Amino acid sequence: MRAPQSVPRPGLDRRRFLGALTGLPIAGGLPLLTGCSPEEVAADDGPIELSVFWWGGARRAAATEQALRLYSQQNPRVSFRVTWQGLGGYYDRLATQATGGNAPDLFQIDDTLLAEYAGRDILLDLTRYVADDRLDLREVPEQLARYGRVDERTVGVPAAQTSAALVFNRRLLRRLGQPEPRTGMSWKEYVSWAARVTRASGNRVAGTMDASGDYRAFWLWLRGQGSELYQGRQLGFSSAELLAWFEFWEVARFDRATPSAALVEQADSGELARQLVVTGHTAASFAWSHQLPELQSLTDDELGAVAFPGTPAAQWPRASMYWAGFRGTRHPEAVVDVLDFLTTNVAAGRLLGVERGLNTSKQVRSFVAAEVTGRAEKRMAALGAELDDLAGPSPAPPPKGHAEVRELLIDAAESIRGKRAGARTATSRFMAQANAALAE
Repeated sequence: MRAPQSVPRPGLDRRRFLGALTGLPIAGGLPLLTGCSPEEVAADDGPIELSVFWWGGARRAAATEQALRLYSQQNPRVSFRVTWQGLGGYYDRLATQATGGNAPDLFQIDDTLLAEYAGRDILLDLTRYVADDRLDLREVPEQLARYGRVDERTVGVPAAQTSAALVFNRRLLRRLGQPEPRTGMSWKEYVSWAARVTRASGNRVAGTMDASGDYRAFWLWLRGQGSELYQGRQLGFSSAELLAWFEFWEVARFDRATPSAALVEQADSGELARQLVVTGHTAASFAWSHQLPELQSLTDDELGAVAFPGTPAAQWPRASMYWAGFRGTRHPEAVVDVLDFLTTNVAAGRLLGVERGLNTSKQVRSFVAAEVTGRAEKRMAALGAELDDLAGPSPAPPPKGHAEVRELLIDAAESIRGKRAGARTATSRFMAQANAALAE
């Protein structure tokens, strides 16, 4: 299956998904299924076929299918029916499958919807399997493993580890005679650096992407000041803190550290090919570290990566995405064994490589890191190792409503940039709408 080439703005297909999800038939917290519930499934000594679904491109598909074939070679009773596609429409398709009671046995999910799925008892509870080490997470950093727990239940296993990364054009900066950004720069220092880059280019290239609508940047900015994006199922920050964030970026725009509103909205789509650091419109953009190799493939200029501005202690070991099991699976023991294999098996780790990010098991990661040859992959691994020593504690995964909050932040930032609303008005509107979204 060919993965689609275009990816819609993050949150749009998720918003449709959330609407579809609310229509799921629920019985005792579980979507209605034909046949047995998970607790009623007896031991099965016959052949087992597990359905697996994920989003990604051809490289991810090839690596994942190779790892699953290796599992089948070692466990001949188990075979796989795999489906994959691009992110666009992925959650719509998953919602349709769940509505019909036939969600995949094993599927990929991100932290935007982990709590939403867990709250509706769609995810297989993995807690007891972790407790007795049938799902062995002992080599997974505790903070990373914790980021897969909702209400103290393990419902997702990190498929890989990533971090929020500032990706910059090294070749451009050398040509302009400007220093590279560095991990540990304050936000104020970073924007001042970006304004100098803009001036050095004769205003032809802006120093930085405007991150006023980027929830990752805002979350890390909050954590650097002792706040959080969420406290339980509520917003973890005040309207004064959000207003200060928006006003900070208004000053950055006044200093010409950022590009035009139209260019920023183009990059807000989330599509990597539209990120301004690869289109040549900025010297730096905000991304995930595991996206660095793909971003590098989109430009002839050499790219580098450091942590987001602010204290590195605001970062935490993040799952780039999770593997989760369907609570309605007929083969929960097999699903758990596959999850354990994908997490702990060195040969599987070598096949999976770093396409989703750094391997979650420290033992597996050490083998895979030694075999990485690509320049961008090496930089991603180096940034991950640097942040492992500097990162702070993990928060809980975002609550239900996070997808809507992300979209509302983008809308608020765009209304300010486009001069359709002042910062105070946009802040007030966001707080009211975000609180409503989290209360649903």
